[in-house]
Amino acid sequence: MKNTILALIIILGTSSITLAQKKKVEKRFDREEAEAHLTYLASDELMGRDPARPEMQLAIDYITGEFEKYGLMQVPGAVGYAQSIPFNLSSPPKTGNLTMGSESFTQKESMLVLDGKSLSGSFELVDLGYGLEEDYEGKDVQGKIVVTNLGAPNQMSPAQLFALGRKKTALAAEKGAIALFEMYNIPSIPWQLIANYLSSDQLSLDQGAASEMPYLWVKDLKSEMKNSVANGDVTNAELDITGKTQKPVEGKNIIGWIEGTDKKLKDEFVMLSAHYDHVGVGRADAEGDTIYNGARDNAVGTVSVINAAKYFAKNPPKRSVLFALWTAEEKGLLGSAYFAENPLIPLDKIVYNLNIDGAGYNDTSIITVIGLTRTSEQEKLMKATQAFGLEAVEDPAPEQGLFDRSDNVSFAKKGIPAPTFSLGFTAFDDEISKYYHQAGDEVDSMDLDYVVKYWKAYILAAESIADSKIQPYWLSGDKYEEVGKALYGIE
Repeated sequence: MKNTILALIIILGTSSITLAQKKKVEKRFDREEAEAHLTYLASDELMGRDPARPEMQLAIDYITGEFEKYGLMQVPGAVGYAQSIPFNLSSPPKTGNLTMGSESFTQKESMLVLDGKSLSGSFELVDLGYGLEEDYEGKDVQGKIVVTNLGAPNQMSPAQLFALGRKKTALAAEKGAIALFEMYNIPSIPWQLIANYLSSDQLSLDQGAASEMPYLWVKDLKSEMKNSVANGDVTNAELDITGKTQKPVEGKNIIGWIEGTDKKLKDEFVMLSAHYDHVGVGRADAEGDTIYNGARDNAVGTVSVINAAKYFAKNPPKRSVLFALWTAEEKGLLGSAYFAENPLIPLDKIVYNLNIDGAGYNDTSIITVIGLTRTSEQEKLMKATQAFGLEAVEDPAPEQGLFDRSDNVSFAKKGIPAPTFSLGFTAFDDEISKYYHQAGDEVDSMDLDYVVKYWKAYILAAESIADSKIQPYWLSGDKYEEVGKALYGIE
């Protein structure tokens, strides 16, 4: 009987705390202001928030203005509220032709020049497996073209492909290679889909000399050409890339923080993040609209972080809170990856990342948390959503690999528990596809009553985690558990 009464007291106590927190969030939430943020960030004036376009500065000025208004502290190492990132904007070539053995390849149809300068001539080929450090042992690649498989074993998500491509080009340049060919051998993803996406201007991290080295994807769905090079049947390539241009672009992550109230816990940070970029201007839809406004993806997330910044500036929790808005997520998670490799806050001080991203929603009774059941904070996330009449559910489409396709993975692979708090969806159906990376993703097509509940639930979830005495952790058996223990020095 004593145990039953004790359990009931704990349950009622927890419920009353949640109710008090909910009332505080409700009282301090300004719906009109939040909707104004969303309307501006998803307006035509910002031209789709493409980080390579000049209108991106409007978004930067707007967000930093809000951070300044709320009195957020600036992170040492940033300039104001901005962490500058050196990007390289690479245009497709005017002409791109390649001959390997008896096979010919042309730009977009069967090859893609993703980075580097113009280059023409005949060059020797060297097969290097996946092009990783160990593959170079005993190989001379000076002045030659390195030929590799795409990606690496068990690292084939889009984010991993681009991240590995950056590492491979840097390594090949360091070893003296003149170009890098990754052979595209993923039959499950149509080449034409990839070609349409990657045959326009490409934004990448500026890697100095490595960014000048031609980096190509070559269509080789059955790995026939890769095997021919590996077997020594094809030893040279005739390459003709002309009209390739590159220019530097300055990217900016936007970051600020507030200090926690607990003497000990204030040395730990809960990071609240979202990407504020989108895909810019594209092909016209049936109505002739060419501006991809990105209201769902990810102005909603950007406003969530802005809302949270305003709330916690006036109501600081026990832990410190880091507010981070990433650039160039749509270009391969570039902004978050840069911060993860160049952190302005030691990563072992960031104990949790509640990230926001999403393609849209098709169920306004739920919030989909990608990674809900993977960390110790599942119950807090569920109670925060329940407080506003919603239900937190786990990823309904694990086959999509969504956990590893958003900015949260930049930190998860460093060991930081990092789920993604998404608008509610039950499947990638027609309702999602109608707006995902489409010109129709505008504010007037959204259920704002639902969005307001979502915004409030995010603040409440973050507050519950930031006030908890117990440091968040990956659950036993998770693939990031061991790297998490290493990061935080846990035996």
